[in-house]
Amino acid sequence: MEEANQSMVSEFIFLGLCDSRELQKFLLLPFSALYLVTVLGNLFVVLLIITDSHLHSPMYFLLANLSFVDFCLSSVTTPKLTTDFLKDNKTISFGGCMSQILCVHFFGGGEMVLLVTMAYDRYVAICKPLHYSSIMNRQKCIGLVLTSWITGFVHATSQLAIILDLPFCGPRIVDSFFCDIPLVIKLACMDTHTLRLLINADSAVLATTCFVLLLISYTYILVTVCLRSKDGASKALSTCTSHITVVVLFFVPCIFTYLWPPSISWVDKFLAVFYTVITPLLNPAIYTLRNKEIKNALKRLIH
Repeated sequence: MEEANQSMVSEFIFLGLCDSRELQKFLLLPFSALYLVTVLGNLFVVLLIITDSHLHSPMYFLLANLSFVDFCLSSVTTPKLTTDFLKDNKTISFGGCMSQILCVHFFGGGEMVLLVTMAYDRYVAICKPLHYSSIMNRQKCIGLVLTSWITGFVHATSQLAIILDLPFCGPRIVDSFFCDIPLVIKLACMDTHTLRLLINADSAVLATTCFVLLLISYTYILVTVCLRSKDGASKALSTCTSHITVVVLFFVPCIFTYLWPPSISWVDKFLAVFYTVITPLLNPAIYTLRNKEIKNALKRLIH
């Protein structure tokens, strides 16, 4: 009976970002350009860090991983979004929908933990500079990155396992441009109120825990350096500003989506665009434009 129920829905229909056909055609070029810049920017950062020996340090190893995750996260949703601008019937198969849910939570959850890892790296570098090389050794860096990937995988699979057990036998319209759990779970042919609370709590706890750890880490860094010297405080503030900017841009939309799910459709879509399209685009720009070593690596590459 369960298999029969699930087989009744073979695909879902997206309503997309907006109803206007004219606006959708207008948005095609900007979003295509955004995705192209995101792909080129993030992959360029990864390749630059791999090829330039001056950037073979823990901070840049973590940055390369962040850029790769951003490239993957953007690639889960943005290509489908842009091609759907040309379609009247925006459909996705049941399997494709489940794959989107898995990948969004895998890369999104992994990025949350990776940002905490980057904060820990800055804490060690600024607060314990004499012990930095021994604490942030190669094995430790690889272990921290693997932890972020494993956390993302466990988070994503636990979410997907709940969704796959639900019967989808009737409604199939998703009021968004990609499959995300809060919207898809509403389409199940059963009362999912308790499951929605459980799933939202799972994502909200992960996002809020990481966000709080990040705030504590950067606050501790700034307070510690401020007590040492004014010049040091200025340098630390400059170093941490780019990290904090990325943290706020990524976490705030995620926390609002899962901790306080918006009841207004356009707000939900705006938040979704922000953390799946805009943030992966901004990350390489924020980190590279404020980083002297990246700028020097670019100069060496050009000359």
